[in-house]
Amino acid sequence: MDRSTSAVRAPGLPALGAGSLLHQVARELTTVLDRDLARHDLTSQQAALLLHAAGEAATPSSLKATLGTDTAGMTRLLDRLEGKGLLRRTKHPRDRRAIVIELTTQGRALVPHLPSAFGRVVGRLLTGFDDTEVAQLRAMLDRMLANLAAEGDPS
Repeated sequence: MDRSTSAVRAPGLPALGAGSLLHQVARELTTVLDRDLARHDLTSQQAALLLHAAGEAATPSSLKATLGTDTAGMTRLLDRLEGKGLLRRTKHPRDRRAIVIELTTQGRALVPHLPSAFGRVVGRLLTGFDDTEVAQLRAMLDRMLANLAAEGDPS
């Protein structure tokens, strides 16, 4: 039996299917986050970019995987946030082909309000889970990501 057949027949999968259920949870999580962050006129992806760029000098290429986007998506994100006056792109000090993302004063003022939005929604997501269950869930999700990374390109 090949791997794809065994994955479909894996014991304990809900009727909806594990992959489909994970996708549904991720989509709903994004929807609820976006709704909560609308008060700041941001999407969850825009807020995540601001949080990651606030810590240290960040380049678009260093944030693409973290934000789950590609080069075109990153460019659109940066364009929108720059248009809102929350960041600016500057030349990289050591690589003239690259840029660095810098938050503006307005962007930096917004950053302290963002973690609480993520915290509220994740708290809601994990309502009823104890610390052990959260640790187990985290370990399983980490293992799923490692499994996908180890497989490489499925085609």
